[in-house]
Amino acid sequence: MGHRSGDGGRDTVTRRGGADPQAFIRAETRALPVPLAPEITLHLAVESVPIWQRTEEELGEMGLPPPFWAFAWAGGQALARHVLDHPEIVRGRRVLDFAAGSGLVAIAAWIAGAAVVEAADIDPFAQAAITLNASLNGIEGLHVVTDDIVGTDAGWDVVLAGDIAYERDTATRVFAWLESLGARGAQVWIGDPGRSYLPRERLQWIAEYGVPVTRELEDSEIKRTAIWRPRDTGN
Repeated sequence: MGHRSGDGGRDTVTRRGGADPQAFIRAETRALPVPLAPEITLHLAVESVPIWQRTEEELGEMGLPPPFWAFAWAGGQALARHVLDHPEIVRGRRVLDFAAGSGLVAIAAWIAGAAVVEAADIDPFAQAAITLNASLNGIEGLHVVTDDIVGTDAGWDVVLAGDIAYERDTATRVFAWLESLGARGAQVWIGDPGRSYLPRERLQWIAEYGVPVTRELEDSEIKRTAIWRPRDTGN
């Protein structure tokens, strides 16, 4: 998952002396296997509170979002596992990982045989994390998309989106866009652990996973997380 940040964020961070995004990520995380997808290793925060506080102290005045890129969120873990276990979803196709955060789902799509993978996130720190995590998994050629792409259509065959139903207005805008992509023929897959603004009445339940998470971030150590697809898209 990822959140909005202005295009000037990266330049501001460098100019204000708070180490560049890649340096910050290397300093504040460890390379760890993803609990539900141990085939993949990510730069992850060992504890959530310290990195959240440090991000606020060091970078908050620059208007950057919290470090969502530093965690393997439940929706992304379930979606990554589903793609790895069902590689036919992405094999040979052009795939978008929307609000990619750490890039976990994009990396899973690449491992599963996608022809082209684009990981989109407007947070410059998430963009840096995606690049670092791709390299950590021996991946070259994964494309990082920095623009706000909601409402656009670059012809993706498959769109993967984990943990995107946190905020009402954002969820409304994003789901309308995802439904429009599904209506024109894209396969849309959503991973969600029961967030408040998931429009379940407009989605088809596909599968469910028990995802290991931390109580610092969630309300349990195993988060029941579902894979969904939009209804009535005809594909």
